[in-house]
Amino acid sequence: MSVDHYENFPVASILMPKRLRKPVSAIYHFARAADDIADEGDLPDQDRLQRLDEFRAELGRIADDQTPLTPLFINLGAEIRQHRLPMQPFHDLLDAFSQDVVKKRYNDFADLLDYCRRSANPVGNLLLHLYGEATPVNIAYSDAICTSLQIINFWQDVAKDYAIGRIYLPLDELAQYGVSEAQIAQGITDDAWRKLMQFQVDRARAMMISGKPLGSILTGRIGLEMRMIIAGGLRILDKLESAQYDMFRHRPILRPFDWVIMLAKSAPLS
Repeated sequence: MSVDHYENFPVASILMPKRLRKPVSAIYHFARAADDIADEGDLPDQDRLQRLDEFRAELGRIADDQTPLTPLFINLGAEIRQHRLPMQPFHDLLDAFSQDVVKKRYNDFADLLDYCRRSANPVGNLLLHLYGEATPVNIAYSDAICTSLQIINFWQDVAKDYAIGRIYLPLDELAQYGVSEAQIAQGITDDAWRKLMQFQVDRARAMMISGKPLGSILTGRIGLEMRMIIAGGLRILDKLESAQYDMFRHRPILRPFDWVIMLAKSAPLS
């Protein structure tokens, strides 16, 4: 995930309770640093994978109650211990970043969902643990929201991802709708493309709505935070539709007025 994939991460949100800002920041900086290894600069793939393995070794030191070698992991380890965070979500994120280095295409939607399970869902899982709300039901809702956000970002960034050699649209669905990689490269938004993307947007919206109850289950500021995140994802989908799915020339972004609309839609349910 690039930084854009974390634009909904509440690290700087005024809604985040003060007691949680430090651990959330530590998680964010871990994910951000690992993402940069996978995506940024001109390192050979083998070097990227080696550096991600060094991150795994640091997680191992934390798990073994040893002192990590770097400030990033010293800070992260302190928050993991204080808040009793599970280690598996951190390993899942590293697995997803490693996959980004070597895997550039996804055969079908199940293949893509497996990636999202490790690239997006761990963030929601960790936040629920910080909130003290990591019940099986809440985690299931969170997974739906996080996966939907990840997919929404993929559709927002089709051109950007293609520029670095990645296509997240499932290959079998490209074939089903008669869309080629050459068409993506040229940014052609014909009827076939619009039908493909309407299907993708409808599915992402349904997934987001299936997780929407979490915004009411969580109370106070974190509940409002969650409802705003959900509203933001749905707003991007609305913008994709309004642009007739031409994200090549009209990449949807959230502007100040959108935040007003999102806040209005995020009022607590009576």
